[in-house]
Amino acid sequence: MQPKLLIHGGFFSESATSAEVKKAKQEALIRIAEAAHVFLLSHSAFETAAYAVHLLEDDPLFNAGTGSQIQSDGVIRMSAAIMEGSTERFSGVINLEDVQNPIQVAVRLFSEDDRVLGGAGALQFARDAGFPAYNPEIAQRRTEYEAKRKANGQGTVGCVALDGAGNLAAATSTGGKGFERVGRISDSATVAGNYANAHCAVSCTGVGEDIVSGAVATKIVTRVTDGFTTESAIAKTFAELKPYDGFAGAIVLTAKGEMAWRDSHPSMVWAQTDGRTTLVFE
Repeated sequence: MQPKLLIHGGFFSESATSAEVKKAKQEALIRIAEAAHVFLLSHSAFETAAYAVHLLEDDPLFNAGTGSQIQSDGVIRMSAAIMEGSTERFSGVINLEDVQNPIQVAVRLFSEDDRVLGGAGALQFARDAGFPAYNPEIAQRRTEYEAKRKANGQGTVGCVALDGAGNLAAATSTGGKGFERVGRISDSATVAGNYANAHCAVSCTGVGEDIVSGAVATKIVTRVTDGFTTESAIAKTFAELKPYDGFAGAIVLTAKGEMAWRDSHPSMVWAQTDGRTTLVFE
């Protein structure tokens, strides 16, 4: 099996839409996709999905990890999840504060009995596991918060990976939508926004409430598993968002190596690579 992966960096509408910002995001996605593919050649899909999202979290151009949105009370709370296709095991953190890489905390939870933690419990687990205190705020986010602007409305990062053994994994991380009510839960640490099995892996971005209502990731994976073509599984799932004008984007990778994407509103930024060719899209 030829190793492949796709990554996404949320929607361009989440930030300034200047040509300079678009170019910077596209270049970052190419760099991260290519670095992650090199990593994939000697690691599993699960390890690679976590690695790629870690790199995306560390880039302040994206709304995850460093550069995450600030909630209505002035605090940054992040969510992330990872799922392994072969075991169908899922772990995640919800509304986690003061860590650099939420996806790595989700990875650490993967071997635990209690694998999805939120708020204070997630933070205590992170500290007990040795993750140091870290402030993910950048000056741009504070400026946006103080001005009560929503320049970064729909932001998430994610990766779906297929390794040489044919195993799939999906990982997703978000800094939230910005200025949201305290306690709001995004889709990223749920199976609606991040899902994988032995047949298909999906990572989503967009409005979390719409993605949860549409069960987007789960529906696409289930339909591929049940024999739908990749295109028909995606098309049917996105058609079901139309009655409420659902705002969502998804990257999709199957066990056959089929790579696909869809967004309901322009423009999700994403990249795909098979090690020979790297393509970036908006």
